Amino acid sequence: MFTGIIEAMGRIETLEDRGGDQRIRIDAGVDAGVKAGALDLSQVSMGDSIAVNGVCLTVVELSARGFAADVSRETLSLTTLGTLKAGARVNLEQALRLSTPLGGHLVSGHVDGVGTLLEVREDARSWRLQIHAPGELARYIAPKGSICVDGTSLTVNQVKGAVFDLNIVPHTLGATIIGEYRVGTRVNLEVDLIARYLERLLLGEQAAEHVDAGLTEEFLRRHGFA
Repeated sequence: MFTGIIEAMGRIETLEDRGGDQRIRIDAGVDAGVKAGALDLSQVSMGDSIAVNGVCLTVVELSARGFAADVSRETLSLTTLGTLKAGARVNLEQALRLSTPLGGHLVSGHVDGVGTLLEVREDARSWRLQIHAPGELARYIAPKGSICVDGTSLTVNQVKGAVFDLNIVPHTLGATIIGEYRVGTRVNLEVDLIARYLERLLLGEQAAEHVDAGLTEEFLRRHGFA
């Protein structure tokens, strides 16, 4: 589990093809030359989890300056990791410990879909972003609710259909890769865990059946929720 509070920005050193999947090596900020500083690897061990742009990866190699992780075909196809090139900067967060303050929200590191940035505009010292999410995720995104964008815990300002708005404060712009976003940038999205479990609970016994539609307005009316 993670909090969505980015600890450092690293940089992709190499991407090595391994029979259809990849091994990715990341400079954890030690030599990345970024303002967010280096990720503290002193308590990281082989097999630990680190979120890279919101994707939970397992450490398979560890050095004083970074780490390596294997990225499966499934992850490459469902996230933006498959589009990264050597030199790209990435958001990094170590797994949550019991002593870690929960400054963001509970994040699993399991990406639900990839969104596209539609608009970026300045608003005083902040940025306003407008992101288009995959249609099947729209029902999980609510005004003033939480969403994870490339591993960063953010609050949704407004929602219209599958498009939602975010306000990015100066600290977040400097401490994450969001400051590099441009119109058309594709981002990893993870919706709020509570929303997904709530949908499953409301389906009740129907959850055991094969239901493609999920939780619909008609289902809620039929069962007295609307």
